[in-house]
Amino acid sequence: MRADHKKIKRKLNIAKGQIEGIINMIDEDRYCLDIYDQISATRAILFKVSSEIIEEHFRTCVKEALLKGDESLIEEAFKSMERFK
Repeated sequence: MRADHKKIKRKLNIAKGQIEGIINMIDEDRYCLDIYDQISATRAILFKVSSEIIEEHFRTCVKEALLKGDESLIEEAFKSMERFK
């Protein structure tokens, strides 16, 4: 992976903390919409991280493959993006 490791790990650690918070909220029997809001916030961070990773993949890995005449990484990346929905 060629995306900024430090930046990606920082965001994933935030998501990890949010997930731990969600688990605590469930254990504490917190209000449903508060839990839902935290899940939504966690999904937003994960979406941002996945977007940064796929964008960097296109800028580097796919670009290098195209320069070598290999177009297979484009389709592979699109299939990966479909699974994330």
